[in-house]
Amino acid sequence: MIPETAADLVADHRAYAAALRAHLAPPRQEADRFAGWRGVRHRTTEEQCAADAGLMGELHAGGWNRVGWPAEAGGLGGDVRHRAVLYDELIAAGLAIPLPSLVLEVLGPTLARFAPALAAELLPRALAGLEWWGQGFSEPEAGSDLAGLRCRASRDGDAYVVSGQKLWTSLGATASRFICLVRTGTVESRHRGLSMIVIDRDSPGVSVRPVAIASGRNELAEIFFDDVRVSADRLVGPEDGGWGVAMYLMQFERSMYPWQVAAAGLGRLRDLVGTVRGSEVPDGLTTRIGEVYADLVTLRARSAQTIRRLAAGEPVGPEAAVDKIATARAETGLHDLARELLGTDFVLGGSVRHEEWREEWWYSRSATILGGSAEVQRTVLADHVLRLPKEMAS
Repeated sequence: MIPETAADLVADHRAYAAALRAHLAPPRQEADRFAGWRGVRHRTTEEQCAADAGLMGELHAGGWNRVGWPAEAGGLGGDVRHRAVLYDELIAAGLAIPLPSLVLEVLGPTLARFAPALAAELLPRALAGLEWWGQGFSEPEAGSDLAGLRCRASRDGDAYVVSGQKLWTSLGATASRFICLVRTGTVESRHRGLSMIVIDRDSPGVSVRPVAIASGRNELAEIFFDDVRVSADRLVGPEDGGWGVAMYLMQFERSMYPWQVAAAGLGRLRDLVGTVRGSEVPDGLTTRIGEVYADLVTLRARSAQTIRRLAAGEPVGPEAAVDKIATARAETGLHDLARELLGTDFVLGGSVRHEEWREEWWYSRSATILGGSAEVQRTVLADHVLRLPKEMAS
């Protein structure tokens, strides 16, 4: 990015999209600076994270992924719409959305809002691909019921002492830091006794056990904290105010993640249709292609509306549960379609393409559970949006 033009691109996200598209396009005569990432598949999550971090570093060197983030946190200004444009253009150029950015999009805005000093210290490193983070919310005894969390942080002078366990931590196997919800109040205080804190992976007392999912990839991890001392200035928001911080965070989990899923899904659907073009498609599957496309476009339209509200500074409320449900429907539908279209090759095919579809299919099975189950989201809509009457106790 030419520095003199950065202000113009920040002021107009359409101009930013056009300039970024030109930057990412394969050059006709010069060497392709993105060749090492274009259409490349990595066999392990660890390898993929390292490669994706390299891509973020390349984008950061030109300033491209600094657009959309506040200057106080190492960005160049702009808003969430610029970041949505970035993910669209990466997919259009045959590049993957970097895995670390999935978590960054949820945790980065939260740090910027509730812990500006931490954001100024950590966000530039994350944007440059020098580190990535894990989100430590779920626990063995509580699942995704945040009010039931038991991992404890006790104040001791100028530090907190953290003891407990986190489970299903995305990118936890390789993350440099964990941003965790911990209990600083009593168990009975439920959601009022929670706090959010940043814990460095290399702190004494932290141990990590990778969790391989059905595909064999270490997508998740189990994190143990054994009397880990964490400086009190690593708190995100006020002590016992973690519930409010988590609710703010959910706005981004319900907006940018669905956008990223839709962008990547439309790219994968194009790949899938291209694979079977010219061959005989089984009865009914042409209609299924149309249905999956409609689900992805619906998701994109829905998340675009949510992103526009965030850009305008409007709070996103419980109605964003629709985005979460639509995301799960689009993800599972796309990968079920791949299984049906590819037939026996989906199960037995040995090509890189077939392995990739199988791994993605396994991961898509978690779409109705991770980040809040589909059942919980429907209850949120029934109680807080539609205000339906409560069910009678039996």
